[in-house]
Amino acid sequence: MRYRGRTYIGSVLVSVNPNKDLEIYSKAHMERYRGVSFYEISPHIYAVSDNTYRAMRTERRDQCILISGESGAGKTEVSKKILQYYATTCPVTDHLSTLRDRLLQSNPVLEAFGNAKTLRNDNSSRFGKYMDVQFDFRGAPIGGHILNYLLEKSRVVHQNHGERNFHIFYQLLEGGEQDLLSKLGLERNAQKYQYLVKGCCPRVSSINDKNDWRTVRKALTVIGFHEDEVEDLLNIIASVLHLGNTQFGEGKNGENQITTEPQLKYLSKLLGVDGAALREALTHKKITAKGEEMISPLSFEQAVAARDALAKAVYGRTFTWLVVKINQSLAFKDDVYNSSKGSSSVIGLLDIYGFEVFQHNSFEQFCINYCNEKLQQLFIELTLKSEQEEYEAEGITWEPVKYFDNKIICDLVEGKHKGLISILDEECLRPGEPSDISFLEKLEDTLGGHAHFVTHKLSNGKTRKAVSREEFKLIHYAGEVNYSVNGFLDKNKDLLYRNLKEVICQSNCQVLSQCFHREEVTDQKRPETAATQFKNSLAKLIEILMSKEPSYVRCIKPNDAKQSGRFDEALVRHQVKYLGLMENLRVRRAGFAYRRHYETFLQRYKSLCPRTWPNWQGRLADGVATLVQHLGYKPEEYKLGKTKIFIRFPKTLFSTEDSLEARRPALVLTLQTSWRGYRERAKYLRIRQAVIVIQSAWRGMISRQKARRRRHAVDIIRKFIKGFIYRHYERCPENEYFLDHQRFSFLMMLFRNPPKSVLDKSWPIPPPCLTEASEHLCRLCMRNMMRAYCRRIQPEWKKQMEQKVVASQIFKDQKDSYPQSVPKLFVASRLNSEEFNLKVIQTLGNDKVKYGIAVTKYDRRGYKARPRQLLLTSSFAMLVAEAKLKQRIDYATLRSISVSSLSDGFMVLHVPSEDNKQKSDVVLQCDHLIEVVTKLATMADKKIKVNMSQDSITFAVARGKEGVIDFTSGPELKVAKCKKGHLLVTAPKLNP
Repeated sequence: MRYRGRTYIGSVLVSVNPNKDLEIYSKAHMERYRGVSFYEISPHIYAVSDNTYRAMRTERRDQCILISGESGAGKTEVSKKILQYYATTCPVTDHLSTLRDRLLQSNPVLEAFGNAKTLRNDNSSRFGKYMDVQFDFRGAPIGGHILNYLLEKSRVVHQNHGERNFHIFYQLLEGGEQDLLSKLGLERNAQKYQYLVKGCCPRVSSINDKNDWRTVRKALTVIGFHEDEVEDLLNIIASVLHLGNTQFGEGKNGENQITTEPQLKYLSKLLGVDGAALREALTHKKITAKGEEMISPLSFEQAVAARDALAKAVYGRTFTWLVVKINQSLAFKDDVYNSSKGSSSVIGLLDIYGFEVFQHNSFEQFCINYCNEKLQQLFIELTLKSEQEEYEAEGITWEPVKYFDNKIICDLVEGKHKGLISILDEECLRPGEPSDISFLEKLEDTLGGHAHFVTHKLSNGKTRKAVSREEFKLIHYAGEVNYSVNGFLDKNKDLLYRNLKEVICQSNCQVLSQCFHREEVTDQKRPETAATQFKNSLAKLIEILMSKEPSYVRCIKPNDAKQSGRFDEALVRHQVKYLGLMENLRVRRAGFAYRRHYETFLQRYKSLCPRTWPNWQGRLADGVATLVQHLGYKPEEYKLGKTKIFIRFPKTLFSTEDSLEARRPALVLTLQTSWRGYRERAKYLRIRQAVIVIQSAWRGMISRQKARRRRHAVDIIRKFIKGFIYRHYERCPENEYFLDHQRFSFLMMLFRNPPKSVLDKSWPIPPPCLTEASEHLCRLCMRNMMRAYCRRIQPEWKKQMEQKVVASQIFKDQKDSYPQSVPKLFVASRLNSEEFNLKVIQTLGNDKVKYGIAVTKYDRRGYKARPRQLLLTSSFAMLVAEAKLKQRIDYATLRSISVSSLSDGFMVLHVPSEDNKQKSDVVLQCDHLIEVVTKLATMADKKIKVNMSQDSITFAVARGKEGVIDFTSGPELKVAKCKKGHLLVTAPKLNP
């Protein structure tokens, strides 16, 4: 809350926003203003609220509080504070507490869906709101009703630079759970959505969207929204964002088509409509000519306009549905309270837009400023009328005050046939191809001579530069405003293409089915335009306000920068002018600043006159006359009416208040002295007696507690010592406490410090009585950890571990390079599919290659090194040289594999010598020996024997002949043929 300096002009509260926190809205302040006369203490919103409430109860007449001011002046906060005051101070029963909560919680919901960040205000209401609060005969709130006016739907698809879309979009993206966003097809990034980036302001430092999201979700629950309704509501909000990201492009045949299929998929799901029908409706329009329907493709610009129109229509009607649902939850119900016990009264709160003058003003600003003209006219008439009626009723001479009557401007806008709205409607409905420019030309022809209407064509040389060729200027009561006609006709029509409306009317979404009625498609009656609807609703609002007794709160914004301590005099002067405060002030100056009933006046100031103090026994009028004569009032300073005294000058009242303040200390001192003496003596006696009783009881209680604690401690220590002595005996009364303590301590130690992983083999030593239980617990714990560990293992990782286990069984403590291979993962294949020769793959047929690696084969004659590819299938291995299959080794015939214990990559595949197909054992060298051998061992069905040699490996070269590979340690890997005819392999020792 940033609030607020205040003053009064008569009964009008003028409230200035200081843009900083002031601690003046506590419950204590509410109690301070509760039941207090209007002028007795400093001006406050609570004073207006209480005065209106008491007038409603005493006079039994409906009241209303009109809150007006510029955006950022604090109108919304004023209405919330008034509601909080009524919710806190009015009597309420358990049955009505739910209604009170719903009244308060309706604000965050309406703000989320109807407020947005603008250049002037971070929480600007983009709709008008009138709320009726219904009270029963006891003054308890029993119902409510909200009327909304002119939601700024264009903000859904476009925002000016530095402004944002409606709050709910950012709250959903920032605060929505990840599962919810995934379900809606959204990402937690506002920059991804075209409808949210046009203002280049996705985040605002003064707004916490995540916290506001939680507040809105809670408020929806409190108000009474069902889960399926909230789900439909969020689906619609998400669908608007997806509509903004729906893009169009040129198809193969040159037609316009949707190029973002994911958005269309989500739209059909979220809106509950057929995707193909929605695609057709977004790219084509249905034309009815001479009773025949034709489908015409839309151009790119028309498709974008149709998309935006659908987004605005869906959001605007959903907002109206939201207000209807809130009204249903606030509606007065007979089963909650029996209305026959007494009649009900109403207090209305009007939170309406103030005058808006931007660099670019369009249709929305025109409607808003027209609304302010009507309310200004109402304010002036009601103020002057009520003032004059009171003077006439009391027999006081009244001097009329001249003021500017803005009826001429209201007639310019709303007049029949020649009013601006009538011309706009006529241009929208006429046959042919009307445009915004033709509308402007018709305005010039019809309103050309009006003193408050100016265009570029109608202006003179001095003012022509201030009005462009696409603008018209209205000279409002608050000042001159230029309106751009671009978009006036489209916004006034506010229509959807018929086929789009048909698609949405077929939606299975419950909210949309209530917003779009199927009768609309068949109804041939042309709907009212937006301007006419707004004019009619405004006329009904004026009727409502005229039927109630008004109070006024005029909100002033001291500067546009939202800084505290800064007072922009030009800005404030402008607001004072268009709020009509000067006319109201002149009325008050011409009349009387203060008026009160004789009884109230005499009761308050009788202590200032000895003849009226302490009680006046005669007529009230005579007592007031005696009092003012004693106070020295001059004849021109006051008038005595039939039931009231009227004081013309505030200074007269202030001097009387000063005299009362000066008199009060003497009056209060006598009362205080007697009262304090009596109170202190009685207090002392009560305290003395209470202290004696309390001290006695306290000392006894403390002594008894200490004795009990000591006895208990002694018993525990004795049991523990005796149990320790008998700890090795069977369980008996002497040791049962000690043994139970041991069990409990051991189990709590296990509970607090269990093994952290399957590799943690530590286990505390149990007491003798828990040895068997400890073993069972240990097994159960390990089993649970193993089970949990196995459940977490992915299939790929399980296969990797199985291969690592095989490798460990074969090579652990045997192969010098094994420790280095442990942290390295085995791969599916060391060869890419592109490295396999196509002819080899075709030769294999149905046998698929499971693993492949590049190897070096050493011939049996001369040990010549030849590059090969070793390919493993499910039943055999083979050596391939380019496109030729050199050798096939069936796993069934593979006897064993020999490798050295050094870090070399040599292995020998031993095959039976009697097999004619296999001429000799195969000598291979590769980089990943452990991986290759493990793959061979796991792919073969039988268990293959792996021989580990320290010095040499003997292998069959041919029948009856053998070859030898000698292994030795050296600084680096070398392969050479030695003099003995052996193959000498030198390999470095990695683990000395």
